[in-house]
Amino acid sequence: MYRLSFVFSKKGTMKYISHLDLMRTLMRAMRRAELPVKMSEGFSPHPKLSLSRALKLGLESEHEEAAVVLREFVLPEEFRLRLQKQLPEGIIIKDVKRDFN
Repeated sequence: MYRLSFVFSKKGTMKYISHLDLMRTLMRAMRRAELPVKMSEGFSPHPKLSLSRALKLGLESEHEEAAVVLREFVLPEEFRLRLQKQLPEGIIIKDVKRDFN
């Protein structure tokens, strides 16, 4: 298992997306990018993705933090490029790094 932390910005019309919809958007983009995201175990598996905090609806942000657990190693830059291609305009992945915690 490999954990990646990433920083993204949320601007423009994306400021009107709710926290739950943002989570769904990120999960869908990771699936479309064919990233090897680790799924939770149990009756209703979901991707191991977490955001550091929920941003209020209608606010833009330059620095939102998130973390994801992958089944296989993916270079941080490759992760950023593949994910960015699948995200809507207004969400920009700024930095990705390997988290050793």
